Amino acid sequence: MNLKGLCDLHTHTDISYDGKDAPEKIVKRAKEINLPVLCITDHVECNFWHERSYYQKQGMKTNDFDDFDYRSRFEISLETIPKLKAQTDGLKLLFGCEMGQATQAKDIAKKISECESLDFIIGSLHQVKNRDDFYFLNLVEMPQEQLDNLIFDYYLELYTLACQGGFDVLGHITYPLRYIIGKAKREVKLEPCEELIAETFKKLIQDGRGIEINTSGLRQSYGKTFPDLDLVKLYKDLSGEILTLGSDSHCCADLGKGIAQGAEIAKAAEFKYFTYFEKRKPKFVPLT
Repeated sequence: MNLKGLCDLHTHTDISYDGKDAPEKIVKRAKEINLPVLCITDHVECNFWHERSYYQKQGMKTNDFDDFDYRSRFEISLETIPKLKAQTDGLKLLFGCEMGQATQAKDIAKKISECESLDFIIGSLHQVKNRDDFYFLNLVEMPQEQLDNLIFDYYLELYTLACQGGFDVLGHITYPLRYIIGKAKREVKLEPCEELIAETFKKLIQDGRGIEINTSGLRQSYGKTFPDLDLVKLYKDLSGEILTLGSDSHCCADLGKGIAQGAEIAKAAEFKYFTYFEKRKPKFVPLT
């Protein structure tokens, strides 16, 4: 794994509900693979910030697989990662988070975005409002028209998220395809959403924000990055400059995977630099 001069800005530890390894193990692995820059970005789902009982009292339907109380998880991150930063030599360790569904709990998103301890915030959308995460939806049996409408609603909410702000880059902007194409083996066309996607990119660019090349799809059945070259090139053609690279790893074994390929996609889209963030400020690094 040749990661010389590169970085991984989208990683999860066991602080995330679906993470496997402790932050200390992730840092150790980063050093083993000679990763120069690592950002730990554990999940903070704004719409699940409180304990389960809080939402049940509001009449919200909750499933056994839903995870709640992200406030506690965020507090653990705040206590753990800055201390680890102070103990890390030979690796630039950054403290970030993946902020999910900011559009669905704006007050919570504001609290997170104003946290001065964070170097980097990924804005993500894992579920359309009033729908489950794409991971849990029965996409195999969903009628095509309903599936097409769901995708459109996803990109409409993603545009709303871009307008709302409070983050540095928009994460895995083709996230639904992981489950629609990769898992359910369904076909879906993004052409009806192209104008929305372009407007989302324009808003990000106008506000000094960016997108990521999320390489997790390369090691999954989908087989491509989120997004793929075509959309990365569209972002570049619209004068986008801020582009980060992230493995979306949830264990030590996946740390850094696909990052070199992601860098090649960035170069194919005619990017000369990739970006990492420190104290919420972009740092541009030449792609060699």
